Amino acid sequence: MTDAKAGHPVTVVGPLTPHLYAPDAVRPLRAKEQFLHADTFVELHVHPWPQLTFSTRGVVRLSTQDGSYIVPPSRALWVPANVPHSVTLIEEAELRTVYLHTWLAPGWERPQVLEISPLLRALMLALDTTPDGQPPADPHAPQRERMIAPLLIDEMERATQIRIDVPLPADKRLRQLCEALLRNPADRATLAERAQAIGASERTVARLFRDQLGMNWQQWRQQAVMAHALPLLARGMAVSQVATASGYATDSAFCAMFKAATGRSPTAFQHRRRA
Repeated sequence: MTDAKAGHPVTVVGPLTPHLYAPDAVRPLRAKEQFLHADTFVELHVHPWPQLTFSTRGVVRLSTQDGSYIVPPSRALWVPANVPHSVTLIEEAELRTVYLHTWLAPGWERPQVLEISPLLRALMLALDTTPDGQPPADPHAPQRERMIAPLLIDEMERATQIRIDVPLPADKRLRQLCEALLRNPADRATLAERAQAIGASERTVARLFRDQLGMNWQQWRQQAVMAHALPLLARGMAVSQVATASGYATDSAFCAMFKAATGRSPTAFQHRRRA
């Protein structure tokens, strides 16, 4: 499989054995660690318990039927139980996923991007990552998990929620328009031109954005551009190149949009690759 836009070969893998880490009343928190290469795609899958995922390094994109979420190392993503999701590795990443028993999980009904506090990070990293069928590396793992659980939940609920998602509509025509932009953010076609391409009027498309996504076209496009730009910046790409790849004619216009959306300049999100 190849990413047609980037020209990179994509490695497709199935679900990363969530059944070997199922939480229960004895072990209400289960942690899983995965080392994955860039351009790996984890196929759509679902499980009956919620999860909290973050990468100790590397940027990932997690997608659901309703949208796509960017997860840089400073943030974690909450996915409720029974929500089908897939994962795309933007760059090489070390993924840590915590599965939670449904009785102790927050009542959030949709995915949430959370700012990771030092305490929340430490609690997630303190959990044993041995799968079922093998003795835990820590013989006291079940006891520690039960003690960590209430503090981890409290820290999650205190965490700042950040919107770095790109919602997708149910309407087939509007979804076609949105997915076309996600495939090619550099395309500068106007809303009128995009509406014509899907056989609708500009007025109809503008109404659909408001009704289905609760925002206008420009607001949605900005979130889509941010979701595209953040992984490129994380890879160390020059701001000028990111601006061009995001459909901006000038660096200054891109930087102004970016700072208005995040409160920081694009360079604040650039990271050097590890040797």
